[in-house]
Amino acid sequence: QVQPVESGGGLVQAGGSLRLSCTASGRTFSRVNIGWFRQAPGKMRGFVAAISWSDGSTTYADSVKGRFTISRDDAKNTVLLQMNSLKPEDTAVYFCAADRLWWRPDIATMDNEYGYWGQGTQVTVSS
Repeated sequence: QVQPVESGGGLVQAGGSLRLSCTASGRTFSRVNIGWFRQAPGKMRGFVAAISWSDGSTTYADSVKGRFTISRDDAKNTVLLQMNSLKPEDTAVYFCAADRLWWRPDIATMDNEYGYWGQGTQVTVSS
């Protein structure tokens, strides 16, 4: 069992940056893909970015490509989401999640493929 824990959310002006952190309690992250999702008020939870356990490959939602960067530090059991050039439409609760399948070779982007979720952290971007 692994329990992701997010931190780093807050309030920022449009054009600013934030860095979200996801650490694991319990089992290590080192053999599982990790994803970030977000949910804005009145909207469904959606995929943001994910990183592979095996080679560090990444995938992003089109809406954040070129602005967000996901990375991992297995020695610290941490996954980071660096968010630059933030826009008001990035306002949401951001969730870190671990894939339900350890050792999965490909990166999943559907939230039902992720079995372990953090409590979420609020990101608010003012215009």
